[in-house]
Amino acid sequence: MTQEYTAHSVTDGGEEDPRTGSRVRTLLNRWRDDPGIWRRGIVLALLAVVVALLMIFHAQMPNKIGNLGSLIETFLPWFGVFVPLILLLALVRRSATALIAVLLPAVVWVNLFGGLLTDKSGGGGDLMVATHNVNADNPDPEGTARKLVESGADVVALEELKASAVETYVKALAGTYKYHSVQGTVGLWSKHPMTGAEPVDIRLGWVRAMRATVNTPEGRVAVYVAHLPSVRVKLNAGFTANQRDKSADALGEAIAHESLSRVILLGDLNGTMNDRSLNAVTAQMRSTQGAAGHGYGFSWPASFPMARIDQIMVKGVEPTSSWTLPETDSDHLPIAARVRLR
Repeated sequence: MTQEYTAHSVTDGGEEDPRTGSRVRTLLNRWRDDPGIWRRGIVLALLAVVVALLMIFHAQMPNKIGNLGSLIETFLPWFGVFVPLILLLALVRRSATALIAVLLPAVVWVNLFGGLLTDKSGGGGDLMVATHNVNADNPDPEGTARKLVESGADVVALEELKASAVETYVKALAGTYKYHSVQGTVGLWSKHPMTGAEPVDIRLGWVRAMRATVNTPEGRVAVYVAHLPSVRVKLNAGFTANQRDKSADALGEAIAHESLSRVILLGDLNGTMNDRSLNAVTAQMRSTQGAAGHGYGFSWPASFPMARIDQIMVKGVEPTSSWTLPETDSDHLPIAARVRLR
């Protein structure tokens, strides 16, 4: 009598279906007996090595030609997409060479970005802050302001404020935030008393950055709001970011001369923490997402976030959690963080 097996890989008695083991052995035998298994997939293997080298030596990539180094660093986490792609193609091509080579970029990517996948957020925090590039063409400023109020933030920074929309934001936020200041196209709203609000010169010729002292129950904190110039990717010019880079240097210089020991930077920096051109700022401050976030916290574009160009950075305070807020009618996602001041 012929015994019949179910289509499952495990029988009802918990034993492995013999057909599954047979398929695996057949596959392994086919690969072992294939004389071209090491010769095929050389191009895939080389691609894997190139991806790994770009991630390892991204800081050595030159910026003199179209700011190539900064462009690579802006989207560096996305290099991990090549790993499953090369792996799949290696299996299709039945290439042992490519399968071994893909381990290199996989290990490098995990070493660089694997830690961001763990949840580092904790409880507590004395102050909740939020920042949002509201988009000058936002069709519903009142609704955007309402969502920021619902976040529960103690301090809110807004960037890309259109002159004709400022009054709408002021009225919509007035019931929750008693203190506010608008300088040029950026503004700061606070539940706690705020003094010394003034523009910060980031070498643009118009105001896109400011500083104020927020007097919290745990003491004074210097809060900076900045919207660095936009960057563009052009076929004939590469990654055009020279103006942003100059503004980042100026912002970093202003923060370096700050007299208060506790500093929070909120804003749209139009660059990621990997971008070397923001070193004047990133070298002296910590990203709340990197220190206390979960995942990458990508904030732009809102419809399909690919990069975290909106930042909350701190110096002299301890971040306890960091996250993105629900989408508004802007092309950026708002982001928030809790910090411990005591």
